[in-house]
Amino acid sequence: MSSQKTAAGSQFPAITVSKLGGGELTLGARQGGQDWQLVVVYRGKHCPLCTSYLRELETLLPELHALGVGVVSVSADPETKATDQIALVQPSYPVGYDLSLEQMRELGLYVSDPRSADETDRPFAEPGIFVVNAEGQVQVTDISNAPFARPDLKTLLGGLRFIRNPENNYPIRGTRAA
Repeated sequence: MSSQKTAAGSQFPAITVSKLGGGELTLGARQGGQDWQLVVVYRGKHCPLCTSYLRELETLLPELHALGVGVVSVSADPETKATDQIALVQPSYPVGYDLSLEQMRELGLYVSDPRSADETDRPFAEPGIFVVNAEGQVQVTDISNAPFARPDLKTLLGGLRFIRNPENNYPIRGTRAA
């Protein structure tokens, strides 16, 4: 069972992972002149839906950047598996790997065990999307327990266009306790 979900409006946790190509990647941190960040947690190499999703994300990158939204993705895969999968995607956004169980818990992600050694060799995070605003707060969050239930990226892009338009003065939604 998953721990507490990352709440809308809360400060995004400071999580640093290893980055493909070397160095470290801090999730939710400003980068490349973008004041917001879209953090995409994907399942890993064993997930063909993730490969397709990451490819689509790459096609929307210019529009996201035009809105001031940087993009990063991350999985629990070790470096070799992440490298193999990302070679199929060839993204221009940074990709992190080796997301730990503790980091998955901190983000409030659902975690699954592999069904067999053919799938993967370690527990992995199910999909998660976090849009972190300029104040480091979670503006939008979507956490799933299955690979086929995640937000449509074009719909998310349209929503971010609306939210980022100052004329709309759109608040963070879902912050009231039930």
